[in-house]
Amino acid sequence: MTRRERVLEAIAHRETDRVPVDLGGMRSTGITAIAYGRLKKHLGITGGRTLVYDVVQQLAQPEQAILDFSGTDVVDLGRAFLDRDEDWQPFTLPDGSEAFIPAPFRWKRDNGGWLALGEGGEVIGRMPEGALYLNQVHFPLGDWDGRDLSVLERLPETMNRITWAVFPSPPWHKPLTPEHLRDIRERAKKLYKSTDYAVMAAFGGSLLESGQFLCRFDRFLMDLLDNPKKVSALLDRLVEMHIENLEKFLDAVSGYVQIIQMGDDLGTQLAPQISPRTYREVFKPRHRQIYERVLRRSGMHLFLHSCGAIADLLPDLIDIGVEIVNPVQTSAAGMDPARLKREFGRDITFWGGGCDTQTVLPNGTPCEVEAHVRGRLETLSPGGGFVFTQVHNIMPNVPPRNVEAMYRAVRAYAR
Repeated sequence: MTRRERVLEAIAHRETDRVPVDLGGMRSTGITAIAYGRLKKHLGITGGRTLVYDVVQQLAQPEQAILDFSGTDVVDLGRAFLDRDEDWQPFTLPDGSEAFIPAPFRWKRDNGGWLALGEGGEVIGRMPEGALYLNQVHFPLGDWDGRDLSVLERLPETMNRITWAVFPSPPWHKPLTPEHLRDIRERAKKLYKSTDYAVMAAFGGSLLESGQFLCRFDRFLMDLLDNPKKVSALLDRLVEMHIENLEKFLDAVSGYVQIIQMGDDLGTQLAPQISPRTYREVFKPRHRQIYERVLRRSGMHLFLHSCGAIADLLPDLIDIGVEIVNPVQTSAAGMDPARLKREFGRDITFWGGGCDTQTVLPNGTPCEVEAHVRGRLETLSPGGGFVFTQVHNIMPNVPPRNVEAMYRAVRAYAR
């Protein structure tokens, strides 16, 4: 059985020779650059270099030796890009180790930390000295009250300017010109033909998150209650933009990408960010418009990344076509893995939940990690519908011996 077949069989809710594994197939199943360097050293892997493809989250792009070590079955289409030395520039990680970040990323030093700059030189992100991640500080629509709708006419340019500055990979955040679309298709084809990995493409398509990134998190949540006209106008424009880009993107990658990843963080540690009623009235119909394009126009499987306590929203997500949910934050309220498998395991694939990253992976002993992973495999793998990955990214404070123990348990108990 090939790695691609293994993933597709799991999504079809059929048991395979072993549970498929993901490390770095999308931006919330990866490993931070500091943890990555420490893991390589622990494993005695020399050579290569740390490529930080996601500067905001400080995520390393796994090299082949690490993909082999983890038994990964899926890769991100974004790794087919930024494949030349000149696509990268040197960078110093917060622990002082050397790495590389995408060359288009604009940054400068600031009192021992870093500033991320937009195309016009504006500061859009800040990573103070001692911090491990980049925090957004610029909100393009932070002062918009919803009255001047011409702001929305310029929204594609606004989002491209900010998004491309912060996320130069994957490159389809750039305007999708015919030339660029041909390049995407050729690279997707090459990755598909030259490997047997399942290929995932991160499209995004967020609504709640986009509103928060544009307007500021607290302000957009308040707008949902006291400025519904502004919210409706913004969300309708976002849906229009997402669908326009999605149509082009699906044509470009059709036949070579098996999984398309959407993202919209709907949960917190204790509850959904918004009530189920608000989700059903405001967001669900708009999500449905976007997701239906994937289901009608491609053979790709629909993957949704949504952190937090989202159990109350899973019936709605299943109803609008979500086939795969990630990261399965089992430490959040109502997200007990046994309950999730019992109530939703026939209708959705759990891509994550394999190891708790809040307590067990950073703080447990290797023996505790192994026992924990074995229990998760026993709970989530029967009947298929499960792809192993830890809950969200492997953080800098995770001991490399625990990462090794996690994958040792997968090799021992995932068959």
